[in-house]
Amino acid sequence: MIQIHEHIAQAIVDFARSKLPIEACGYLAGTDGVISHWYGLTNIDNSPEHFSFDPKEQFATVKDARSKGLQLLANFHSHPETPARPSQEDIRLAFDPNILYFIISFAAEKPDIKAFKIVNGVVEHIEIQIL
Repeated sequence: MIQIHEHIAQAIVDFARSKLPIEACGYLAGTDGVISHWYGLTNIDNSPEHFSFDPKEQFATVKDARSKGLQLLANFHSHPETPARPSQEDIRLAFDPNILYFIISFAAEKPDIKAFKIVNGVVEHIEIQIL
């Protein structure tokens, strides 16, 4: 299970909605399994079907999180038109076994957020508790 503050969950949904129809992306940070900060990054692919972080923003995010004593607990991205489950590309590109992968789907009327642990191509759904 991972915990996230309600205002952070709402902020990433709002951020992702503002980027439609392209995929939004970013990092989620915190301590002790509780997400308390978020970082929206630029999707340099500018695509509705995949994303890549801006390397300079990615480095700045890691540096900022460390300076605040935070760990990067997850990355997030949106699926503008598909369900909140990892695509084959998401699974193939899930290189970090130490973080979770959040997906925000806009396929239905109400946005859906799900979290996954992806290790060596194996996907495990992780419960999200909203604080």
